[in-house]
Amino acid sequence: MSTIYDTIGKGYRGKRLPDPRIEDAIWSALGDAESVLNVGAGTGSYEPTDRTVVALEPSEEMLGQRTLHAAPAVRGVAEALPFADNSFDSVMGVLTIHHWTDPAKGLREMQRVARKKTVLLTFDAQGPYFWLKDYVPGIVDLDQPRMPAMTLYADVWGDVEIQDVPIPHDCSDGFLGAYWRRPTAYLDPDIRASMSTFPKLGDVSSQIATLMRDLESGAWHERYGHVLERHELEMGYRLVVAETV
Repeated sequence: MSTIYDTIGKGYRGKRLPDPRIEDAIWSALGDAESVLNVGAGTGSYEPTDRTVVALEPSEEMLGQRTLHAAPAVRGVAEALPFADNSFDSVMGVLTIHHWTDPAKGLREMQRVARKKTVLLTFDAQGPYFWLKDYVPGIVDLDQPRMPAMTLYADVWGDVEIQDVPIPHDCSDGFLGAYWRRPTAYLDPDIRASMSTFPKLGDVSSQIATLMRDLESGAWHERYGHVLERHELEMGYRLVVAETV
């Protein structure tokens, strides 16, 4: 994971700003936890500001972009958390599990160090994709093998609550699905570079050129213009919450 984020992480903090609605969902799921570990923390998006937080992140590039006011950070990976059992009230992770080498082991580690709850924002690769897959079908081929099946969470954590997280039309966090109602954003190479998907896909210039032509000709609006009437869209993002007591 550190290798790709040492590449795409440059400029990450400016384009991956926490969205307040997603933030509210995560903070609410953490409950009354007074201490929180953020696994795969990156630059610190979605870390609570009203409780004690420790961040864990493998990428030096991402760690270097954390501000002076961010929570203290430790370099490490989810599969081998450098903390004793029950070290934190809750453990969280945001769009990180698909970068782990062993998701089940990382989930067990989260549960091991959490006294109360584990909270993970992830993506269901079997869920509804949005229109971008019609232009860049490699997205589906990439996600299917790297995104764990949703059944894994119950297999490892036991009883889990899985909440749908619809994405608002003006989402400020520039992950892959954030711009579903702002299609021209996908034409911007800097925006694409801040998403782990596109660096992994390699050269998508021909697919992006097709999207640009369809936007200019009106073909995109004919096929997908109905989404412009939506304020939020369900596209497979999920919040997984489990009690550890």
